[in-house]
Amino acid sequence: MSAVPGRLENEEFILSSLAPSTTQKRLALAVVLILLLGFFITAGPLSSVQLAPVGAFVPAYAAAMLVNDSITAVLLFAQFSILRSRALLAISSGYLFTALIMIPWMLTFPGVFAPRGMLGAGLQTTAWLYIVWHAGFPTFVITYATLKDRNPARRVSESSVRAVIVFSIAVTASFVCAATFLVIASDPLLPHLMLDTVHLSSLWPYAAGFASLLSLSALVLLWVRRRSVLDLWLIVVMCAFVIEMVLISFPVPARYTVGWYAGRVFGFLSGCLVLFVLLHEITTLYVRLLRAMLAQRRERQARLMTADAVSASIGHEIKQPLSAMIANAAAGVRLLDRGTPDLEEAKLAFREIVADGLRTGEVIDGIRAMFKKNARTRTSLNIHELLRETLALLAGELQAKRISVRVQTDEVLPEVKADRVQLQQVFVNLFTNAIDSMSSNDGPRVLGVTSEVHSSGGVIVSVTDTGTGVDPKQLDRIFNPLFTTKSHGMGMGFSICRSIIEAHDGQLWAVANGSSGATFQFLLPAHPADHPMKTSERLNDHPRVCPQVLGQQ
Repeated sequence: MSAVPGRLENEEFILSSLAPSTTQKRLALAVVLILLLGFFITAGPLSSVQLAPVGAFVPAYAAAMLVNDSITAVLLFAQFSILRSRALLAISSGYLFTALIMIPWMLTFPGVFAPRGMLGAGLQTTAWLYIVWHAGFPTFVITYATLKDRNPARRVSESSVRAVIVFSIAVTASFVCAATFLVIASDPLLPHLMLDTVHLSSLWPYAAGFASLLSLSALVLLWVRRRSVLDLWLIVVMCAFVIEMVLISFPVPARYTVGWYAGRVFGFLSGCLVLFVLLHEITTLYVRLLRAMLAQRRERQARLMTADAVSASIGHEIKQPLSAMIANAAAGVRLLDRGTPDLEEAKLAFREIVADGLRTGEVIDGIRAMFKKNARTRTSLNIHELLRETLALLAGELQAKRISVRVQTDEVLPEVKADRVQLQQVFVNLFTNAIDSMSSNDGPRVLGVTSEVHSSGGVIVSVTDTGTGVDPKQLDRIFNPLFTTKSHGMGMGFSICRSIIEAHDGQLWAVANGSSGATFQFLLPAHPADHPMKTSERLNDHPRVCPQVLGQQ
């Protein structure tokens, strides 16, 4: 739907401006065909068959129409309060008019509350009120169709919406009261549409024809200017109005005939159509709004989680190099505080601080790239060299915790294409976690590192410790962001590791070793230059590696 100057942001969701879908057009056509089918069944000789008067029919019909059109008017006034369109004000007033005029029509109907009706009604009052009703509503529809394409800038001001609605209700109610008073007061002077309380006069077809002509005019005008769902269903309502008038007027104009009862049924159905559509569209809009709110809430929570994850990731990843920098700085200070300063060792400590500072910057850049889904520069790496470099970085901590390291690698390993800093962070995380797990272990503290060629052609690395182990029930949860089993943990290390490995087209998993520690393994595809198969082909051959099998290799 193209934008229109002055158009409200939420207008496209309102029934009076929402373009009908193909399904709605087909449904409207089906309703019209059903109405026509009912018309052809009840028209003709069957229409003039006289039936017994049903005393409760008129008040039940009038009460149903009163409630139905009142609710429709309220819903349309609510849409007017949003869009402030004068066309909506006209059709809202039209439905209020049909609801209010049902009251005098029912009270003056002969035989319902009194033999000749109430309110001092004469013989002609009910028939003329019916004509006023069926001529008045199409007039409101014509006004709606005429106003709806006017300049949107000429809307009712937002500050005066409530006053305009109250004024419109007052004017409509006053018009109904005035029309009722004039019809009752002029009853002896009005052309006779009724011969008695049952039979209609020969003038009735002319009055009914005038009302039908107004309905046809409204129908044609709506058809020419149809834009919205409301236009579509008002066309159907006007079709039902015309059918109702024809059934009551031809071939024999009289009350309590098959055609008369059928006409009332068609009138009630026409009154229900817009209400049903309004309720359906409002319910649909409510569901869409609810889903949008839930989606917005999930998005907000996801953003908060992402912000927490980024901050926790940065804190988690730079903790180790910052600790190394603090240790080296303290060592440098002690070396300089000696009676004879050891300048060479102090210089070495300060160089380590510089190296750790640079590595911290690279770590932060790596984390930002990971969360931004950026493809960082990847190079061909030798796993052996990266393992040795990472173990060298952690040598001081391994020695302080009295942890021995056992490294077992294949003599020939294919190189992998990866981001050096990010992959080194995976090693640091896995080794640091193993060190923490073994810190409280009184038995042997052994960090086992194994790298070998997997049957898929890639490289599989295993990191095993003799620490407290992992609960088998938590093997999958430990990779969830912000989940941790440590009192001082942030719950981001394993999540970051899995994200990095999967970003490199690999897999990472954990294997519980009972009470003797845990094993973490990851599989990376070999560099295409080192293997004849493509990465995608290797991973397709092994879409999900069984952790238990790998744990036994």
